[in-house]
Amino acid sequence: MAPSPLTERAERGGRGGGGGRGGAMTIDPRDRAQLADAPVPISRVLALFRPHRGRVAVVVAIIVATSIVSLAQPFLVREIVDVALPRQDVRLLLLAVGGMVAVAAITQLLGVLQTWLSTQVGQRVMHELRTRVFTHLQRQSLGFFTRTRGGEVQSRLTNDVNGMQGVVTSTATSIAANLTTAVATAIAMVALSWRLALLSLLVIPPALWLTRKVALIRRAVTAQQQRHLADLNHQIDEGLSVSGVRLAKTLGTSTRNAQRFATTSHELVDLELRSQLAGRWRMATMQIVFAVIPALVYLAAGLPATSSGMTIGTLVAFTTLQAGIFRPLMGLLNVGAQWVASMALFSRVFEYLDLVPDVPAPTHPVSLDPASVRGSVAIEGVTLRYPGADRDAVAGLTLAVPAGSTLALVGATGSGKSTVAGLLARLHDPDAGRVTVDGVDVRDLDPDVLASIVGVVSQESYLVHAPVRDNLLLARPEASEGELWAALAAAQVADLVASLPDALDTVVGARGHRFSGGEQQRLAVARTILRDPPVLVLDEATSALDTSTERALQRALDELARGRTTITIAHRLSTVRDADRIAVLDAGRLVESGTHDELVASGGQYAALVAAAERTEIDQ
Repeated sequence: MAPSPLTERAERGGRGGGGGRGGAMTIDPRDRAQLADAPVPISRVLALFRPHRGRVAVVVAIIVATSIVSLAQPFLVREIVDVALPRQDVRLLLLAVGGMVAVAAITQLLGVLQTWLSTQVGQRVMHELRTRVFTHLQRQSLGFFTRTRGGEVQSRLTNDVNGMQGVVTSTATSIAANLTTAVATAIAMVALSWRLALLSLLVIPPALWLTRKVALIRRAVTAQQQRHLADLNHQIDEGLSVSGVRLAKTLGTSTRNAQRFATTSHELVDLELRSQLAGRWRMATMQIVFAVIPALVYLAAGLPATSSGMTIGTLVAFTTLQAGIFRPLMGLLNVGAQWVASMALFSRVFEYLDLVPDVPAPTHPVSLDPASVRGSVAIEGVTLRYPGADRDAVAGLTLAVPAGSTLALVGATGSGKSTVAGLLARLHDPDAGRVTVDGVDVRDLDPDVLASIVGVVSQESYLVHAPVRDNLLLARPEASEGELWAALAAAQVADLVASLPDALDTVVGARGHRFSGGEQQRLAVARTILRDPPVLVLDEATSALDTSTERALQRALDELARGRTTITIAHRLSTVRDADRIAVLDAGRLVESGTHDELVASGGQYAALVAAAERTEIDQ
């Protein structure tokens, strides 16, 4: 099946952010492509934070206050060096030293408060968005999930939504803090000495450029290293697994695999050497820059032409400020990449929120009490073609199933049997015609009401990783323990559950691996019995089981079907002989219908299917 455009975009950009912290960042081409495909208006992003605008304003105020308060340190140092120490003014010295300690304490306390508030805002926005996406995706049709590649949905809900936490607590606050600190520091430097500030303006930009250039070189090497390491891990996983070793031995590719592994490993050696050297060059460059800039300041301060009677305290304060402006300026150089990466996160999540459900819930659902439903089902001139298919899955199909009766759908693979079951449970909507229960179009029913009316037992039962009790209570949360055991008994599985050490509290394991396929099916039947739907769909519920297991499950299904309108889909014709009516489908069309005896006597497609099944049983 071809991936959807949305899937392709997710594979290009299904990550939790763009770039790491503390180093030079570049705009990821995948983020740029994501925004080109699905641009995001800034107003939509701001709308997410509107309910929290009060806290956001406080965070911004704290960032500004922290930046301004921290600038007091150099001026206090100047007072100590120029006044308190030369004059031996103990009172001034104590006040200045106390002020330095107070500034440090205040800025750290403000930092803690800022982290608490920004994290709180980020977590609340993330919670609201994650819940909206999950709820919206649950409204999507089954077709959406069959078209979407595995892991994509989880990536959007976890990596991308969690990455938005970083937008608030890291990206936004970092930009605000760096900008405020850089501007305030530059003003303070000019206030101390406009001549030295002018010199800094000439020296700092090339120093920043050089440091960033070296950092980007190392980042590129590191990215290559990560790709090669991923390739190496893939080769290990592929070549040393049971299946991989079997394939290599049967195809004679062991030597080639070893050569390919050696080549990748050798490339990693070269990349590691380049990475270490690039890292060392980066550190060397930064150390040189941090040494050169204050050295030039000292030189300018010592020359008669540029010193202008500068005091020692002013010089110390200025060099302190100059050292502090370097890092915020480096951070501001990353603003573009941070912005694109952040907007790409929102773009990917908004793509899911903008999906229009193929099977939308009705705006004004018909009020229908499941307890009063008789269960008459009608399929009236229904046609459905799946997206991308070259023919209809069902075409002009009309069937009527009286309340309390049983209908069996038979036919070759691809004849449309399971599609009919999906239409009744409203996993799909028809392109033409309608499906009704007691005369009400299923499209006019609330999805939860329809699920209470139509119960489905399919070939692949699904049990959640939880105790047996919790799996049963999914059908009816208010059910008593007695009702749980009654449902298990009706499904022919009560003795098995009772024999387990923890009985109903036994954890079924991931996808029910604690139980065999037949036992899982019977637990699924018990769950459906507990729900007590008036209409039952059995979609090849026994086709994957051995004969003895099938007999046990069939008894449970017979118990479940008693007194309900039942539509059974089966490959094994022996399970549908006693149906009130059998409908034979071919390429989505009804070709014949009647009882088992009537259809065998007519000598049509059903008779041919029965004959073929009997020959298969004889051959076995």
